[in-house]
Amino acid sequence: MLTFGLMEIAVKKNRKQQIEEKATALFQEKGYAATSMRDLANVLGIEAASLYSHIKSKEEILQKVCFRMADEFFAAWQAVEMENSSYAAKLEKAAIAHVKVITLDTNASAVFFNEWRHLSEPFLSDFLNMRNDYEGRFIDIIEKGMEAGEFKTVDSKFMMLTILSSLNWTHNWYKPEGSLSSQEIGKRLANMILNGLNK
Repeated sequence: MLTFGLMEIAVKKNRKQQIEEKATALFQEKGYAATSMRDLANVLGIEAASLYSHIKSKEEILQKVCFRMADEFFAAWQAVEMENSSYAAKLEKAAIAHVKVITLDTNASAVFFNEWRHLSEPFLSDFLNMRNDYEGRFIDIIEKGMEAGEFKTVDSKFMMLTILSSLNWTHNWYKPEGSLSSQEIGKRLANMILNGLNK
């Protein structure tokens, strides 16, 4: 009886994961607003009504994708914190870590970058607070690099936005079967950034 109960939980968990993956792909393809529960049910080959036994709403999936991705970006930041040689090295580590997260799941990355605006409160405020925290870490490296004389004097917020814009575009063209690894892409982008920052 216990074994059967565990198997049932595993099936439900796998089904929920499958729903999340299919929904993420649909959000990426059609946009969150244009995707309906019926669209998702059609892709899964089930009745729309039966979806509600697994999820409360399509926003529940959007919340999961956005906050899971945010957690992954913060987790990847540990590699940046371990770097203690120079601010240029920290910025390179930050770029590489950021690209690695993006390329793990480009559908989820696209949803994270483009569809977060559809989050309702209080999730939207929580998400924006996390984003501000993350962006602030890039600003901190840039400003400390300027103070240490490593970087040119620049508008740190504008530079942060420029850096993240160039990195965030990766999900549009990255192919897992391509000749460049996520590590190499991050390194090349970081070098281009640093060429404009270094004294």
